[in-house]
Parts: sequence; structure tokens; C-alpha cells
Amino acid sequence: MRVLDLLGLQGLIDTLRARGYAVVGPTVRDGAIVHAPIATIDDLPRGWGDDQDAAHYRLRRRADDALFGFAAGAQSPKPVLFPAEELIWRGRRTGEEFTVNEDGAERAGDEGPYALLGVRSCDLHALAIHDVVLLGRDHVDVRYAARRAGAFVVAVTCTAPGGTCFCASMGTGPRPDAGYDLALTELLDDGPHRFLVEVGTPRGEEVLAEVPTTSAPAHDVRAADDAVAWSVAHMGRTLDTDGIKEVLYANAESPRWDDVASLCLACTNCTLVCPTCFCTSVEDVADLTGDVAERRRVWDSCFSEDFSYIHGGAIRPEIRSRYRQWITHKLASWQDQFGMSGCVGCGRCITWCPAAIDITAEAAALRWTPQPAAGRS
Repeated sequence: MRVLDLLGLQGLIDTLRARGYAVVGPTVRDGAIVHAPIATIDDLPRGWGDDQDAAHYRLRRRADDALFGFAAGAQSPKPVLFPAEELIWRGRRTGEEFTVNEDGAERAGDEGPYALLGVRSCDLHALAIHDVVLLGRDHVDVRYAARRAGAFVVAVTCTAPGGTCFCASMGTGPRPDAGYDLALTELLDDGPHRFLVEVGTPRGEEVLAEVPTTSAPAHDVRAADDAVAWSVAHMGRTLDTDGIKEVLYANAESPRWDDVASLCLACTNCTLVCPTCFCTSVEDVADLTGDVAERRRVWDSCFSEDFSYIHGGAIRPEIRSRYRQWITHKLASWQDQFGMSGCVGCGRCITWCPAAIDITAEAAALRWTPQPAAGRS
């Protein structure tokens, strides 16, 4: 372990940029923490924290100059590697000829390689899930692969969990445990502003060797451990995962789905902010002349009625069935499909739900909801 000061953190950013990385990290924009290109530490959310609860998100000023003193931002790094909209192909008609340009996959990596700065542990686990879903199956997502190739990850321990965080329940945080090149833990007490650095890969060690650091004293290692313990003890939510798959499967016809449907707006917010959702659709568009046509891939959501449209009708026309599909996939059938949970405990779906629907509360309610009589569809 090594220690970086503020100048060292700037040196890390400079080193990554000099190596050709497009550095993307957290910054303040429009009243929220979002991911954007980063050139200096002044671009980071210095002195900003946040208050999060169900249907509530507000930035607030901290009493210190912490650069990473906030919980999960509005989005994970997912849109960097898996954009909400991207070109698949473009066709052009010239006279009697029609040509198609299908180089979208090659162009997907033009902006990078990326260096993702400030990635939280929950989002590291979400990134690992996407690696399985988008890279590890028979049909590789070539556009995701182009952006993911060579990506450098600088993770950050979450020392300020929000009111909707429950990564400790999911075993996905708050301290990064895998999937990073370098991991930082921000320390401000009992000394100058500094960062404990843990090396995760040989590439991370190579980059860190170009940055001024010092050996980590024992009290900084203890301080980092204490910060992690504090975060675990101050999670805003918990989720009991014991037998959760069986609970959801047993409650496929629970009356609880009607209760949640009476609140749910089917607005798709939860799926749009989720770091693990990967459902997409395609849109075909043409210009007014009819000479240029494009096919674009866009994010989609299982909360959209059209998403389940098959052979003339939607198989999940009711909101109750769409919410049931979403939570059951996240916490149950995802395990059967991919061998892991589809939820990393970031809490974004709770924070950004305008109806304040809480996945942890719904999962808990199903544990004690009486079983319905058989026969309801």
C-alpha cells in the first residue's frame, strides 16, 4: 500500500492522460453528481456531499474538502461503456445505389481507452456483471467490447453511504475487493488530505510507479479500515438475501404486486439508473429526403408495455406483472441465468423512483405476505 496526497492524485490524472486515456470521473452538474471528462482535481466534487432517500436526492455542502464524500451518483459509469444510444449502421442512397456503413463497432473505441476514476465498489460489481452478460456469452457485444478493451479503473472506497445504500447486504461494498487497477481510500482526519492506494493489477502498479507516493504508515491503514467499518454500520438500507430467490418464486401470485402497482408509474426510472440493466431495443430512422437511413440501439426497459410485445400483443400488459418481472429477475432468475444476483445494492432505484418504491421494502414484505390461492394468472 502507498499514500497519495492531492498533488499525487493530480499526478495520477496527468499520467493517465499522458498515456492516452480519456479520464472520466465524478463532477457536479445540474445539481447532481454525474460522470464527465476530468482533467484536474478541481473538476471533482470538492466539498460536496449528498442526502438520499426514497424519491429524494439533494446535494449539500460538507464541512471539509473531501473529493469523494458522497454516495452513488445519478448514474454509474455504465453509460460510458454502454451508451444509452449508439449508431449500429447508416445507409445512404445515391442515385440508383444504396451503400451501408457498418463501422459503428470500430468507432465505439475511438474516444478511449477510458480511465474510470472514482468507481464505487457497487459499480465495480455491476461492471463485472456486464462483463459476463455482454462479453462472456456466445454472442459478444462488439461495441461494449471495443469500449471495455484497455479500460483503466481507479476505484474509491465509499466512506459516505447514502440513505438508500445497501451494498453491505449484497456483499458488493463499501470497499473495492476486485476488478480495479488502483483503489483509493480518502483520508482527512489526523493528518493532511491524502489517499491510501491499493494496487490491483500489474498495470496499476506500472502507472502508480510514475506518480509520487510514500509508504503507507500503519495508522493510515487502520484509518482506512475504520472508515470502511463506519460505512458498513451506516448503510441506509438492508436487504435480507437469505433464500430470496425462493421467496420471490413462491410469491409469483402474491397480492403484494397489486399494492406496488397502485403506486408504480411505469416511468422506467429504476431501470435507467440501474448499473446492471442491459435491455435494449432498436430504432430505425430516415431523413426527410429518404436518402439516409440509420439504425440505432437504445436502452429499453421491462417497465415499457411494448417491451413484452410478441405476435400481436404484450405478455405483460399490467404494471403489476412488469414490476414482478423486474424484481424477480434482479433478485432471483438472474441467479439462474448468470449465476449471480442482478442487484449490487447501490440504491439508485429507490432514490430516483418518483413514487418512492423501495426494492428492499418490497422484498421484505414478500417474506411475510400470506400466500394466495392457486389459479390467478
